[in-house]
Amino acid sequence: LSVYALTKGAVAGFTRGLARDLGPRGITVNNIQPGPIDTDMNPAEGDFAEALTKMTALGRYGQGHEVASMVSYLVSPEAAYVTGASLKIDGGCTA
Repeated sequence: LSVYALTKGAVAGFTRGLARDLGPRGITVNNIQPGPIDTDMNPAEGDFAEALTKMTALGRYGQGHEVASMVSYLVSPEAAYVTGASLKIDGGCTA
């Protein structure tokens, strides 16, 4: 678990560095940090899922389309001023 947390922190730092390096070229760089998302590999059912759901502010697992919506926003013109951001999509799991 500590290696996982370490790499998430490294990705956030790398994102900020790339945003500074590439910003002058008009390139934005962001990363998305999804929390519990219902997938075949991480189903929203079972004992572990039940415990994790209780830890989220919204009381449920996220859906893939919710992550996709954030990606759609980030690649849209509306997000032209968003760069260097680490965006958590976790239903408040880390709140």
